[in-house]
Amino acid sequence: MSELALEKNLRLELKAQANSLKPLVLLGAAGLTEAVVAEIDRALDAHGLIKVRVPLDDRAEREAIFADIADRVGAARVHAIGRLIVLYRPPPPADPPEAPEPVGRGGPGKAPRPPRRQR
Repeated sequence: MSELALEKNLRLELKAQANSLKPLVLLGAAGLTEAVVAEIDRALDAHGLIKVRVPLDDRAEREAIFADIADRVGAARVHAIGRLIVLYRPPPPADPPEAPEPVGRGGPGKAPRPPRRQR
C-alpha cells in the first residue's frame, strides 16, 4: 500500500476532529512489529481516524516510523506532534445489500401464490 494524500481542507477538518481523541495504539519496547501494524490496521478499519504514540526521543527515527506506518497501512498522516501521529483512512465503500428472495408458502425460491378470489 502507499500513503494517502489529503486536500488541505480535509486535513484541517480531520485535525480538529482528532483533537479530543486519545491514542489507541502505543508502540512498545519492541518497536514497529507486524502485530503493531496489524493493530493499527484494525483500529483504522474500526474508527477511520486514530492517534498512535511512539515513545522515541530521536525525531528523525520517529518521522521514519510515522512514514513507514502510513505507507504500510495505506493511511494518510493528518498531523504529527511530538510523539503522537494522527492517521486517517477512509472507510471502504459499502456493498449494496442484496434483495431478499420472495418467500411464499412453498419456502424460499418458490413464487408466492396469488391471493384467493372472494365469493
